[in-house]
Amino acid sequence: MIKNPKHIIVSRTDAIGDVVLTLPLAMELRKQFPNCKITWFGKTYTHDIIKAAPYVDGFINFDDWMLLSEKDRIAQLKSIHADAIVHVFPRKEIANAAKQAGIKNRIGTSHRIFHWLNCNRLINLGRKNSSLHEVQLNIQLLYPFGIKTPSVSVLKLAGAYLFPSIFFSFDELSTEKVKVILHPCSRGSGREWGLKNFRKLIDLLPVDKYAVFITGTQEEAATMIDFLNELPSHIINMTGKLSLAEYISFIQQSTGLVAAGTGPLHIAAALGANALGLFPPIRPIHPGRWEPIGPRANYLCLDKKCNDCKSDVAGCKCITEITPMMVFAAIQQWK
Repeated sequence: MIKNPKHIIVSRTDAIGDVVLTLPLAMELRKQFPNCKITWFGKTYTHDIIKAAPYVDGFINFDDWMLLSEKDRIAQLKSIHADAIVHVFPRKEIANAAKQAGIKNRIGTSHRIFHWLNCNRLINLGRKNSSLHEVQLNIQLLYPFGIKTPSVSVLKLAGAYLFPSIFFSFDELSTEKVKVILHPCSRGSGREWGLKNFRKLIDLLPVDKYAVFITGTQEEAATMIDFLNELPSHIINMTGKLSLAEYISFIQQSTGLVAAGTGPLHIAAALGANALGLFPPIRPIHPGRWEPIGPRANYLCLDKKCNDCKSDVAGCKCITEITPMMVFAAIQQWK
């Protein structure tokens, strides 16, 4: 067992949702080792997420690190004087450099050949066919520290775990109405509910009670031009208008968010906002693996077995047959 580490690197260099669902791992490390420094190894576009996590002390920018020579990559890791690194998202370049840098404890899944060469703490962790939630899978990598995997119910009771360090003020949010964010797209990270369903949901939300906002990136806005142009005048289009730091603050000041299993859904859940996820019942993208974790997080998923659209991402009836009325009923429960 690894005892009393002074500095741990958590390496997760992929998408926003994946990063958010790895933050509970950092929280578990902080609880176990309150005086230990925790440094995150991540991509540039997820840095604002890490800035909102007060239990993470530092950040190594993977994109900048990759521009260095192999010798300088190793030197940078060596200069940190970390005594452990947890490879949550396996990357051969990082695993090799961590070993060359002399990091004493190098933890990774045994399901990557290059980890057998570079890690000295291998965890038998396979994600694809696992029945565990993504957060639980991540925390399994902490076995060498003597940290056990919590249940999903315990994780839900833990409360909010993102706390924006910068507060942005938005005129659009200066209303007493229930502030609902609809995030229709997923950048390919999940099955989508469909613009037609979001449009029907908008019609169900009374104008006098709900302030509705559409969010997404500039790239996503380009894919739903017709949908955006045909929105009722009271709907506020925020697509492409917010940086990630601003978006985090915007969600925090709203009542809740509706989305498929994508980054903004998990941000909302981690902030403690109402977060309603829309999922298909298909492994490995079902809610058992990816449901949002937070004190006011919930999800909708049809109780059915589905094989017909397993490979048909665009025409997935397993998610599109969740009715707008079901979503509206869930929103009505928001407080």
